[in-house]
Amino acid sequence: MIKRPDATKRLFVLDTNVLMHDPTALFRFDEHDIFLPMVVLEELDRGKKGLSEVSRNVRQVSRFLDDLLEQAADNDAINSGIPLPSVINSDVPQASGRLFFQTRQMAGELPKELPGQLADNAILAVAINLQQAQIDTNVILVSKDINLRIKATVLGICAEDYYNDKVLDDVDLLYRGSSELKADFWEDLNRLESWTEDGRTFYQVEGEVVKDWYPNQLIYSPGEERAIEAVVRNSNDTTADIELIHDYRRENHSVWGITARNREQNFALNLLMDPEIDFVTLLGQAGTGKTLLTLAAALTQCIEHKRYGEIIMTRVTVPVGEDIGFLPGTEEEKMTPWMGALMDNLEVLNKTDGGDWGRQATNDLLQRWIKIRSLNFMRGRTFLNRFIIIDEAQNLTSKQMKTLITRAGPGTKIVCLGNISQIDTPYLSETTSGLTYVVDHFKNWPHSGHITLMRGERSRLADFASENL
Repeated sequence: MIKRPDATKRLFVLDTNVLMHDPTALFRFDEHDIFLPMVVLEELDRGKKGLSEVSRNVRQVSRFLDDLLEQAADNDAINSGIPLPSVINSDVPQASGRLFFQTRQMAGELPKELPGQLADNAILAVAINLQQAQIDTNVILVSKDINLRIKATVLGICAEDYYNDKVLDDVDLLYRGSSELKADFWEDLNRLESWTEDGRTFYQVEGEVVKDWYPNQLIYSPGEERAIEAVVRNSNDTTADIELIHDYRRENHSVWGITARNREQNFALNLLMDPEIDFVTLLGQAGTGKTLLTLAAALTQCIEHKRYGEIIMTRVTVPVGEDIGFLPGTEEEKMTPWMGALMDNLEVLNKTDGGDWGRQATNDLLQRWIKIRSLNFMRGRTFLNRFIIIDEAQNLTSKQMKTLITRAGPGTKIVCLGNISQIDTPYLSETTSGLTYVVDHFKNWPHSGHITLMRGERSRLADFASENL
């Protein structure tokens, strides 16, 4: 791998998938130069047709390139590089990087064993030619394709992943939504006040620890003795107001017949049932109860409390195995095979003593309140007074997540469910998933809440499989 430590200049050669993943990648390299091989433009042209998110991104890239080329008066201006404006932050100085296009045939020395006319090989040949021609520059190939990065490294080309969409350096740093208080927490406080309001108990605490708290973060004291479970209502650098939460582990506090089986489930139900929280994210392994708790809270608030007019459930249609092809019927009928989790949980929630007839009547009632929608038709819509559940949200990109959340109108609550260790979408990882993105960006907003469910409650068989397989 050729890396010139004395070189101060960097030239980034972009692969097609980087632009397909993030159209604004052209403006994300600050003062460094960007090079686009001709084969990348050809691949972008082939990918521009369609209604998928990738096709929309490609068309956006084409518009960006067209706007930039309007600045170039002639071919000499193109050969010398087109200045790239900085659109990331208007407060920082304008970027001094330039955009270069491949304007001539480049003969690169590739091993004869590599198959001839593949697009990846053409990009590798361009990178090798640039390395040989610009000895004072570090040429770096940027690609989301792991195999292309491996081939580049073998051929001596410096290759990197596209890191700008990475939310965190390590997924272990992701906000968990709850924290355990130290054993001497109450003794270390500078001041403590308590009061009741509308049957709710509040505490105002002052101390060093509160500066690390977030709005609607759940806190609890260790052990069973003097155990306290509370939610942070507001906080600053020195003081915080906390409120004791409901205990949904008791039968008399059940939600649609469901009681919490552990502390994290109790935290989740408190967030789901709080009318002041408009956005909730639940993370957890399979069997932790994400969908069941959310559906129970949604049905209670829609049918009993009349807080929301309808439940809308959607998810990303990414198959685990082979695709089964086109599905007949309406939008809802097409989505039904993907909603097995919904049907399974409705069976648990639909407990009635009225026999088969009573069970069918209750099931018909629930189906009238729950609507299944496809993500493909969400753009441009506005949902008023709805309880929206986005399942398998870990397979969404940050841009797709923004598109969905901005559909919310007045009185709407959105709940995102997912397991970031089960991502089925290419070019997404635990640190770049849209679910990780919203958890990190919403943690400071006073009308959002997050909790990570830690313990599976499905069955002893499922728990053993999750831990040992």
